[in-house]
Parts: sequence; C-alpha cells; structure tokens
Amino acid sequence: MKNKIVVTGGTGRFGEVLKKKGPKNFLFPSKNKLNILKPNTIEKYLKQKKAKIIIHLAGLSRPLQKHEENISESINLNIIGTCNLVKICEKLNIKLIYFSTSYVYPGLKGNYKETDPLLPSNNYAWSKLGGEAAVQMYKNSLIIRACMTEKPFIHKKAFSDVKLNFIFHENVVPALIKLLNKKGIVNLGGPTQTVYNFAKKYNKFVKKISLKKLKKINFPKNASMNLNKLHRLIKKKT
Repeated sequence: MKNKIVVTGGTGRFGEVLKKKGPKNFLFPSKNKLNILKPNTIEKYLKQKKAKIIIHLAGLSRPLQKHEENISESINLNIIGTCNLVKICEKLNIKLIYFSTSYVYPGLKGNYKETDPLLPSNNYAWSKLGGEAAVQMYKNSLIIRACMTEKPFIHKKAFSDVKLNFIFHENVVPALIKLLNKKGIVNLGGPTQTVYNFAKKYNKFVKKISLKKLKKINFPKNASMNLNKLHRLIKKKT
C-alpha cells in the first residue's frame, strides 16, 4: 500500500486540480475534519490516517488586496495555521510540503535562485514568507516557491510590464509528484515571460495593462525565478 499523503486546502483552485490529476493515495480532508487553526483536529486526523506526508495548500491568497485590508485573517491563515502544522508534523515525524510563492523575492532583477535574499513587496508575500520561516525550522520539509494559475486564464487584463513564471495548475501536478521525496527549497514555474505574453497564448481577447495603473497594492515587477534546480531534481530518478 502506498503511503498516505494528506492535502490541506483541497477545495482551493490547485487543490481541485490535484483531486482530479493526483494519485489515489492523496487524501483531501474537509475543514471540519482538519482545520489548520485547530491543532487538535490536525493531530487527530493525521494519526487516524497514518499519514507520511502533508501537502499544505490551505490559506488565503486572492484577492491580494484582502491581505492589506485584513492583516489578522492573513496572519491567522497563512502564518499561524502553517505554524500549527509544523508543530504537529514535528511531533508525529510527518514530512511537510509547503507551497509558497515567487512573490517572496524582491521582484527587481528576476532570475532569482532559491538562495537569493528575500524581500516581499506586499502583505500576501509577507504572510507566505512568515509561513516559510516556520517550515524552515523543521528539516523534514520541502518549500515550493510556485508561480501557478488556473486554466483557462480568467482575467480580462494582463500586465505587459511584469515578468513571472506562470504555469498552469495541471502542469504542476507531475512536477509535484517527482518532488515528494525532496527536501529544502525549490522554485517551480514555467518559462520567464510577461504576464500578457503568457495570457495571450490562451486568451486572444486579453488586454494589456501596465503595473503603473496598480495603485492600491505593491506588486513585483520582475519576480521571475531561476528553475535550474527544479529541472535537475525532476530529471533525477526517484
């Protein structure tokens, strides 16, 4: 029997894709059964299922503005919830795979390596880095700094002056499976390009927008990542 792998945030955008595309030994507990803000539910469920790995997707992501307007919710879901998981995983010796974001990088020069200095530009990124800090303290872990989005590209406008490494959720799944036995930190995404150039391949009606028009939130201009480590890891036989 394959080791059981528990996934938090199974009702989220990537979680739903993982349900359809992932292996049969992936478990997706409801919030009632595993609530990251209630440590007793975490420990009870993981013990019951005899889980060997937990993939942590749960938390608050979009809209980014929400992290600026309600920092309590951002802190609770993205930092405290992650801290709760780290403590239980350490207690039960369960591996933790944490999905972070490319936005933790300064977003100025691009081509960031996993070892480069970090400097988030908005509260969402700070909240994810807060989660990273806890995960870093637990050595039986993997931090994935991902740049992913849903398919099709749903937005009507896309930045023509922002470079990222967008990759669709469905293309993240096979890479994740190859990374299950890895530890440390790894960047995960697709080729570096502007958001507009990525989007127009899949939505011919998408319109250009400039970062200069974004007034309410700071956004990295070039948080593109160096993916050499990712390519090296997923090419290795597991």
